[in-house]
Order: sequence, then C-alpha cells, then structure tokens
Amino acid sequence: MEIKRCAIEGLIEIQPRLFHDPRGYFLESYNVEAFEKAGLPTNFVQDNQSLSSAGVLRGLHFQAPPFAQGKLVRVITGKALDVVVDIRKSSSTYGQHHKVLLDSNLQNMFYVPPGFAHGFLTLEDNTIFAYKCTNIYNKASEGGLLWNDSDLGIDWGIKNPLVSDKDQIQPSLAQLISPFE
Repeated sequence: MEIKRCAIEGLIEIQPRLFHDPRGYFLESYNVEAFEKAGLPTNFVQDNQSLSSAGVLRGLHFQAPPFAQGKLVRVITGKALDVVVDIRKSSSTYGQHHKVLLDSNLQNMFYVPPGFAHGFLTLEDNTIFAYKCTNIYNKASEGGLLWNDSDLGIDWGIKNPLVSDKDQIQPSLAQLISPFE
C-alpha cells in the first residue's frame, strides 16, 4: 500500500497494491495494521455506496460535530473527480480545495478527515462510488457548500452537471458559519 500525503494537511491518497493474473485482480482495500502505521483511522462505523451516470455531481457535503465524519472514498467501477474544501476555521488552508481522480482501474482511495466539505463528479456511466465513515450519519448535523461558488474556484470540468435541488441552494463559503475550529 502506497500512502501519499497531500498539500492540505490531513488529506491522504492511498494506492493499494493490485495483484493481476489471468482471472482478474485482487487487492486489499483495508488492513488495520497498515492503516494504523500510516496514521489513518481504523474505526469505520458506516459504509455508503451510490450509483451514478456520467455527469452527476454530489456535494459539497459535511457533517457537523459531534457527528463529524472522516471518509475513506473510492470508486468500485468507473471514474470520479473527488473534491474537498477545507472548512477548518483555524487552518492555514481554509477555503482551499483539493481534487483527486478516483479510477476503478487504479483502485485508488482518498481519506478525507472531519473538517472538509466533500463532493464528487462522476465521469463515466454506472460509476459506483463507495465510502467508509468514521461516524454515523445524522440528518440534523448535515451541512454543505455551494458546489459552484466562484470564491472556491473549483474547475469541475463540466458546464451543466446533474445536481440535486438541495445541492443547488447550499451556502457559499462567504455565507458559511463553519462548525470546525
């Protein structure tokens, strides 16, 4: 397993080792010892999965404390552009975003700690996006950022993604009252 720490503190890209043979491939997507050694959380309490066609944008979402979630995200099939925004008020990278291309051919994963708004854009039909969470979902704690807030400067690479009504009315970064220090 290869661990790549990103420019924004706390973000980690994980490349599992793939073992290919004529039957296909095998990979270890989670190993408690390897995760502990890398400083990653090991207590995941909820798994989520979505299926989307190409051009679907979900996000940017977060869970406020005490239900804040760390997420270990990956695609099982397809490709997705994964995007996070630092919303930790005391962070030197507050308001900055980071992007990772998640690709089922690579089977790479991305760890997003609490304190980030998270979203993704599916780049292929039938993309299955899966993620493990370090805390359970709580509807009253959900929050978000407007995916196309010009202050964030995120280039999603698409003009008209399919976005839910809820995600169209999220606050901008300037309007956000972040629950994270």
